[in-house]
Amino acid sequence: MSAIPDLSDIKLAIIGLGYVGLPLAVEFSKIRSVIGFDINPKRIEQLKAGQDITLETEPEELQAAKHLRFSANPHDLHTCNCFIVTVPTPIDKHKRPDLEPLMKASEAVGKLLKAGGIVIYESTVYPGCTEEDCVPVLEKFSGLKFNQDFFCGYSPERINPGDKEHRLTTIKKVTSGSTPEVADLVDELYKQIISAGTHKASSIKVAEAAKVIENTQRDLNIALINELAVIFNRMGIDTEAVLEAAGSKWNFLPFRPGLVGGHCIGVDPYYLTHKAESIGYHPQIILAGRRLNDSMGTYAVGQLVKAMTKRRMQVDGARILVMGLAFKENCPDLRNTRVVDIVKELQDYNCKVDVYDPWISTEEALLEYGVSLVTKPSLAAYVAIIVAVAHNQFREMGSEAIRSLGVPGHVLYDLKYLFPVQESDLRL
Repeated sequence: MSAIPDLSDIKLAIIGLGYVGLPLAVEFSKIRSVIGFDINPKRIEQLKAGQDITLETEPEELQAAKHLRFSANPHDLHTCNCFIVTVPTPIDKHKRPDLEPLMKASEAVGKLLKAGGIVIYESTVYPGCTEEDCVPVLEKFSGLKFNQDFFCGYSPERINPGDKEHRLTTIKKVTSGSTPEVADLVDELYKQIISAGTHKASSIKVAEAAKVIENTQRDLNIALINELAVIFNRMGIDTEAVLEAAGSKWNFLPFRPGLVGGHCIGVDPYYLTHKAESIGYHPQIILAGRRLNDSMGTYAVGQLVKAMTKRRMQVDGARILVMGLAFKENCPDLRNTRVVDIVKELQDYNCKVDVYDPWISTEEALLEYGVSLVTKPSLAAYVAIIVAVAHNQFREMGSEAIRSLGVPGHVLYDLKYLFPVQESDLRL
């Protein structure tokens, strides 16, 4: 059996420099030399110039990272003996796990693996994926034997895009390894940068399962509140008022209704249900919650159309403003945003939809979703306005300034409870 390297002998490469990989590379570079690798040459050039379009790291942090090298050339990683893989794990149009980025990354790393090498995955997967899907690819392209010549670890990412309070170093990190010795090494490696401490799981599968249920639990809690909102809307009761009253009890969980998108909550449950179905169990509660949350964009548009119809507004050809496209507030992340569901549903009604989001790249919005953003909303132009994302800019505008964008008698739909109930016409 090949010996694993000592902690001081680790030569580290981070594979994938997005929302997860870049902060990881920056933190590790404070204590050791790190090579940050990404297949996108444009991303590498931006980072070399001190620009991070994800806004997860500040320009000063990149400038201060003297022990961090960026590369899009796999050859530059040939001296590395520890690889941390942080590539995306999305779902396809059929809501099935799309492992292509993970498999390609495993293939690239496999070609670089040498005896004693360690591959640590951070990408969200279903339990068993590391050892059942990734390891065979590593073995194939390295010619090495798992747990004899090379080893694996799993430490799920817990990055919360746009959150400046809960950062990489201040969130407790789950770690694991394919042997007890590797588990200890992986844990010690992360302890070097995680001030909040670590939790060493008993196996890679346990660590994988822990990650996937974190967001499944949140998804189900939000689904419950979304269903309550639908019920209360039919009863003519303000959902926020109900939640505030219920929240006066010490153990009531403070969830709010809304669109559920992003790279985690709207995706991870499908990884778990995919694995469950592959072993002969058809999940009921998890998938029911997913279906409900995925339907909220359609529901919101239905509410708006009803409100417009009651005011005898013509829906066909109506000019409507959607404020926000990112999947969450104060963040440029477009991954799996469900605001797109609202835009497409309105377009199906033949509405003329303007989408405004000061956080989002117009080029990325067009490339990812075919949505052309407006650089500035028109004044007194819209029969309906949907505040879909709670960006600080929208909050600071206030309802009066936002209403100035509408025609007389317009409908203001405050999807995110930015303003008091009396300042909007509709709330979720």
